[in-house]
Amino acid sequence: MPCLLVALILWAGSVQADQAPAIGLIIDDMGYDLARGRQALRLPGAVTYAFLPRVPHTPALTREAAALGREIMLHLPMQAVDGGPPGPGGLTLHMTEQDIGRAVADGLAAVPGAVGVNNHMGSLLTRYPGPMGWLMSDLAARGDLYFVDSRTSDLTVAEQTAAAHGLPAARRDVFLDNDPDESQIAAQLELLVAVALRNGNAIGIAHPYPETLAVLRRALPDLARRGVGLLPVSRIIERQRRSPLWPVSSSPSPQVVKSSKP
Repeated sequence: MPCLLVALILWAGSVQADQAPAIGLIIDDMGYDLARGRQALRLPGAVTYAFLPRVPHTPALTREAAALGREIMLHLPMQAVDGGPPGPGGLTLHMTEQDIGRAVADGLAAVPGAVGVNNHMGSLLTRYPGPMGWLMSDLAARGDLYFVDSRTSDLTVAEQTAAAHGLPAARRDVFLDNDPDESQIAAQLELLVAVALRNGNAIGIAHPYPETLAVLRRALPDLARRGVGLLPVSRIIERQRRSPLWPVSSSPSPQVVKSSKP
């Protein structure tokens, strides 16, 4: 077979594979629990992991994630509507632009290898264009990060603010484990797959709960048979930016907003 024909066949196959429906799956709240974190890091496929700054096991788990070739994110705490503290390294409405810049720098230093950021909590802060503008300007200036809006509030302006600053950005489509019952987690994973099949891409967020890990260990190896890829979140964002004609995925209805972590 002529070399040119072989090259064209290989190129066509790679294009077709890259255009196939795919999900990005983020495991949030990494760093609290060492044993569960290690179990999560051994899930099959290209799962992405979001680590909290300044919690006990983030240093060890980020090293293990890097050694396994996993994609790493900073899970940046932000102020919630319930007034509870966002946690160490968190952003609040009372912070200045300089305060936010220092918190971001500290958070990224605490999560070495992070290539993206998403919000932990933040149902209050993500509603405010001012602090979001400062945050996204800082992240965009670094030149090598992306942002995922976890959408802990249906009033969030985080994703559009990131886009306005030229920062690669996306949104969470489905939370898998607001209800940590295995049957409910499996149903939410089915919803995530359905969104990907409809829109071409979808991003889900889950947590290192024993029930979630059990469901994912069973279900993730079956995705390929169903014609759905599992890609690092950075690849999902690249695909979305390359294919603007894909429908913009709509966020889930307010009743599936991340109620446990406002």
